[in-house]
Amino acid sequence: MKLNIKKIFSKKAANENQDEFDFSRFKNIERFLNEIGGLSRFAGNFFCELFRPPYEHKEFLKQSYNIGLSTLPLIGITAFIMGLVLTLQSRPVMVEFGAESWLPGMVSVSIVREIGPVITALICAGKIGSGIGAELGSMRVTEQIDAMDVSGTNPMNYLVVTRVLATTFMIPILVFYSDAISFFGTYVAVNLHGFISFPLFINQAFDSLHYYDLFPATIKTYFFGFAIGIISCYKGYYSENGTEGVGKAANSAVVISSLAIFIIDLIAVQLSEIIHIFSM
Repeated sequence: MKLNIKKIFSKKAANENQDEFDFSRFKNIERFLNEIGGLSRFAGNFFCELFRPPYEHKEFLKQSYNIGLSTLPLIGITAFIMGLVLTLQSRPVMVEFGAESWLPGMVSVSIVREIGPVITALICAGKIGSGIGAELGSMRVTEQIDAMDVSGTNPMNYLVVTRVLATTFMIPILVFYSDAISFFGTYVAVNLHGFISFPLFINQAFDSLHYYDLFPATIKTYFFGFAIGIISCYKGYYSENGTEGVGKAANSAVVISSLAIFIIDLIAVQLSEIIHIFSM
C-alpha cells in the first residue's frame, strides 16, 4: 500500500493554516481587552494622583479657559442651527395634530434631555479630544514627557490630571450654554411662522421641564467630560511610532470618546427611567 506523501503534507499544512486562522480571530479580542485594561489602569493612576500634592491650580485654570474658549463659537453656531432646524422640522407635524402651542415645550425637553448634551459632547470629543491626543502624543514622541519625569516634575499630575478635570467641569458648562443658544434658535424658528413674545416662549418651554428631565441630563455631562478627558489623555500619553503615532492617537481619541459618549448616554437613559419608575 503506497502512502501519498504530498497528500499527507498538504493536509498537515492545511491544519496548521486553520489553527493559525483560528488563533488570529482572538487577536482583536486580545487587543480590545488590553486597551480596556490599560485604560482602567490609567484611570486608576489618575485617581491616585488626583489627591496627591502638588496641586496644579494654574495649569487647571489654563486648560479650563482654553477648552471653554476654543469651543464656544463652534458650539454656539451648532446649537443655534440645531434648535432652528429641530423646530422647523417638528412644526408641520404639530400643526397637523393641532398642537402647535406645544412646540416650545416639546423642543425644550428634547434639547435638554438628549440632543443638547450628546451633540455638545460629540463636538467637544472632536475638537478637544483630538487636540489633547495630538498634544500629548507629540510630547511623548519628542520625549518631553520623559524629560519632565527626569527633571522631577510629575507628568501624570501636570499633564493628565489638569486636563481631565478641565474637561470634566467644562463640558457641563458648555452644555448649558448650548441649551440656551438652542432655545434662542427655537424662538427664532417659532417666530418665522407667527409671533410669540419671548417671555411667553420661555414660560411655555420651562413649564414642560421637570426635575427628572434636568437632573439626569446634567449628571451625565460630567461623565461625558471625564470620558473625553481620560480617553484622550490615555491615547496621547502612550503614543508611539513617531509622527504617525500622533495622528493615530488623535484619531483614536475622537473615535473611542464618541463611542464612550453613546454608551454612557444609553446607560444614563436606562438608569433614569428605572429611577423615575420607582419614584412614582
